[in-house]
Amino acid sequence: MSIHFELKKITTETLKKMKVSGEKISMLTAYDYSMAKLADEGGLEAILVGDSAANVMAGYESTLPITLDHMIYHAQSVVRAVKRALVIVDLPFGTYQSDPIQAYNSAVRIMKESGASAIKIEGGEEIKDSIKSILYSGIPVMGHLGLTPQSINKFGSFKLRAKELDEAEKLISDAKLLEKLGCFSIVLEKIPSDLAEKISRELSIPIIGIGAGNETDGQVLVIHDLLGMNKDFKPKFVRKYLNLHEEITVAVSQYVKDVKSKNFPNKEESF
Repeated sequence: MSIHFELKKITTETLKKMKVSGEKISMLTAYDYSMAKLADEGGLEAILVGDSAANVMAGYESTLPITLDHMIYHAQSVVRAVKRALVIVDLPFGTYQSDPIQAYNSAVRIMKESGASAIKIEGGEEIKDSIKSILYSGIPVMGHLGLTPQSINKFGSFKLRAKELDEAEKLISDAKLLEKLGCFSIVLEKIPSDLAEKISRELSIPIIGIGAGNETDGQVLVIHDLLGMNKDFKPKFVRKYLNLHEEITVAVSQYVKDVKSKNFPNKEESF
């Protein structure tokens, strides 16, 4: 059964209007043409070309190794597939943190070379000059606070963030700063649900949660996690809607058997 949606391009303003109306925003990651096409046809409002491609597509333990060229390649593939959803691209580690000019150049490259509609950037007060530089150029920016994977070596683990009062207060301050600077939305990752609810209520821009409860303005997951493609990755905040790991490995195993038994290809599948 196919699902049909009105083919109206989603923009940053669409997301803001959805927050005002109380309609939840759905976002997933995608890194290639085929998966992005399927995700877009499923009716998402936003697709994130995440630097999590380093983990999912390349097998790295963190997001740190992925480069700007890699991100542009993945973004180009996704943009070619998407007709409706807003495409947002992560700025990778080392392309914006210390130099506003480098941040501007990195964001411009992504926008010009991929055709994406926005970028996402991790951090608050520490990177405000980089955010300003990008925003002044007219590029929409989505912020990212809480567990910021590019800072994993600083955190030391992927544990819950902002559980203690001082970190929670800083997160609230950073979120308000991002809104004031002009970010159109913020991702909150792996923080207490009540804190995410408070920020979502106090800010006028859409707040997208991952591991942050259901009172945010929307949700984001890695599409491979949702589809159950990695049997060993089982974080609490992921709901697996399929078990593709099992289905795919069973299918491949059957293909191997059919090839070895000369059952494939059969006469109908031959010329």
